[in-house]
Amino acid sequence: MKYTESLKKNYQFRNVYNKGNSIANRFLVMYKLKNGKDKNRLGISVSKKVGNSVVRNRITRLIRESYRLKEEEIKKGWDIVIIARVASKNSDYNEISKSIYNLLKKSEMLYNKN
Repeated sequence: MKYTESLKKNYQFRNVYNKGNSIANRFLVMYKLKNGKDKNRLGISVSKKVGNSVVRNRITRLIRESYRLKEEEIKKGWDIVIIARVASKNSDYNEISKSIYNLLKKSEMLYNKN
């Protein structure tokens, strides 16, 4: 991902959870927080409730790829944490992609296309 770094440390995730705003839909929950930088930072969380490691890694890959393809349209300067809900277990790429787009649009993080 060109414009995005990863959130890796627990304190980074906690900061976004505690100070950020959340938006949710059927498959995903997204927390966002301004970071004051010219890059976005993305964290992805998939709980053991969603499934075994194979399922969790698949969901993580789907989320990361969906985000990567929309990255050019996303405003810069945000810490974003995306959490997969149990319903995402059986979802395919199109459902995850639409879900991420929906969350980004609801949270007004996309550039307006004229």
